[in-house]
Amino acid sequence: MVPVPRTELTQETLAAAGGFCGFVPFNKLIDSQVPREAGIYVVIRSTTSNPGFLPSSPAGHFQGRDPSVSVDALSAAWVDGATVLYVGKAAAGKAGKRGLRKRLDEYRRHGAGQAVGHWGGRYIWQLQDSATLLVAWRPTPDQDPGEAEASLIAEFIELHGARPFANRNRGATTARSGPDRAHGRPE
Repeated sequence: MVPVPRTELTQETLAAAGGFCGFVPFNKLIDSQVPREAGIYVVIRSTTSNPGFLPSSPAGHFQGRDPSVSVDALSAAWVDGATVLYVGKAAAGKAGKRGLRKRLDEYRRHGAGQAVGHWGGRYIWQLQDSATLLVAWRPTPDQDPGEAEASLIAEFIELHGARPFANRNRGATTARSGPDRAHGRPE
């Protein structure tokens, strides 16, 4: 899918121009028709008001690692005016059995306190309103999910001058280069 230039990334533009569907809270993912194929997903917040941060994360401690970061780190990562908080990818895996459904279930379980390996995007669990966040997805049958993820993160950076709040890198592709404007470092 060719990216459609947008003036903002919102639920409406992600659905209409971006082909995303779902837009359900994490606790409703089990009952949703999340596809099994590879794709990308976003976590969005329905408001642009300043958030409250929890001092520690309720997310699971995978391999004994505490997913918590300082409130200062969360505040520094916050992007004023943005509703997209995280962009992630879900590959099909070697056996073709991973995909969006499996990856989003891992993300949901991690946030629910289970020791599941979903380290990326962990900042969202320290938002006081994390239970109200919405998850949407888009299969990418004609595009590598890593490229689709990097493309959407790049679009976000063009709009906001920084990565989405919970993205700590610019995506899984090495095709992008240049300074990371959020921190003035190369990728």
